[in-house]
Amino acid sequence: MPELPDLTVYREALERMTVGQCLVKVRLVSPFLLRTVEPALSEVEGGIVSKVSRIGKRLILAVTSDLFLVFHLMIAGRLHWKKSGSKIPGRSV
Repeated sequence: MPELPDLTVYREALERMTVGQCLVKVRLVSPFLLRTVEPALSEVEGGIVSKVSRIGKRLILAVTSDLFLVFHLMIAGRLHWKKSGSKIPGRSV
């Protein structure tokens, strides 16, 4: 798994930035990235990130009230973490 060093760096960086912090808003650029509609993505908003972990090629953010955000970065490994109020560049809204 050549991606392992990259995933470890992502996990460590996300852990430093997010654990103990409130997830104010989750913005999804494409609906094709969402794999479940229940519970609604908005239910994690306002939750506190309690842990960041990795299972295989997936990164997991554990949020209070037993909710999880699971990311598979695919080949490109794109994950953008923006400050509150930041604009998403390009055509996306």
